[in-house]
Amino acid sequence: MRLARFGVPGAERPGLIVGEDIVDMSKVVNDYDRYFWTNGGSRRVAEAFELDQGRLSRFRLDSVRLGPPVPLPEKLVCVGINYPGHAAESGSAAPKEPVLFMKAPNSIVGPFDDVLIPPNSSKTDWEVELAVIIGAKARYLSDPSAALGVIAGYSISNDVSERTNQLERGGQWVKGKSAETFNPLGPFVATPDEIEDPDSLDLCLSVNNAVRQQSNTGECMFSPTYLVWYISQFMVLEPGDIINTGTPAGVGLGMNPPCYLNDGDIMELSITGLGTQRQTCRQAIA
Repeated sequence: MRLARFGVPGAERPGLIVGEDIVDMSKVVNDYDRYFWTNGGSRRVAEAFELDQGRLSRFRLDSVRLGPPVPLPEKLVCVGINYPGHAAESGSAAPKEPVLFMKAPNSIVGPFDDVLIPPNSSKTDWEVELAVIIGAKARYLSDPSAALGVIAGYSISNDVSERTNQLERGGQWVKGKSAETFNPLGPFVATPDEIEDPDSLDLCLSVNNAVRQQSNTGECMFSPTYLVWYISQFMVLEPGDIINTGTPAGVGLGMNPPCYLNDGDIMELSITGLGTQRQTCRQAIA
């Protein structure tokens, strides 16, 4: 299934994407929240759609705003330096263990919402990433294969970063990662049955129609299942939590000379089986 949420910001409704339509599921479930994942919500949505005889409202996808496909999570956990090419362009050694950092959950916005460049920023950057959505509590998982039982699905994440705040202001990376609108997510969550092999998905990001990032999740040093297992050794992952699994080479920071986002720039992102995103950059007003 392709689970999405649609409507005005803060009042999105749960939906199911079918072809070029989105089916309103708000008569079946309240939202794609923790209760949904832990109380058979996916099964109820599938059964309701199977039995639907015109009782569920449908809308054309191009007539609605798509919000983040999951509501505000408890945690947004990110993985740094997970692609060899990105390690090289960043001047970093390949890590022996995953590099983890946190990002403010309220940085999440819809897949087609504007990205706001912070006031006085001259180094706002792009990062296409595979996002993993957690569907069951995960604590001290026994091995990476156990992660398969707690993954609710996959989506596209744009881990937008302000490099001055991230790298030049001291402390941890969270400073450059957590500004408003800095994590477009979606357009939908694809449940695991939709994705044949999460370790073999093509990723692409372009800026103003120029391809900047192009890679495959098979290049990751640490796979999605390994990351879920690994992170569960350090914190309890809750249903609805999101893991950004790292970005490949091609970020603005790694270009020679570096190249960053400006007002009016358009980013387009895609991952095999997970659709596309498109954001216009706008200058934030303090």
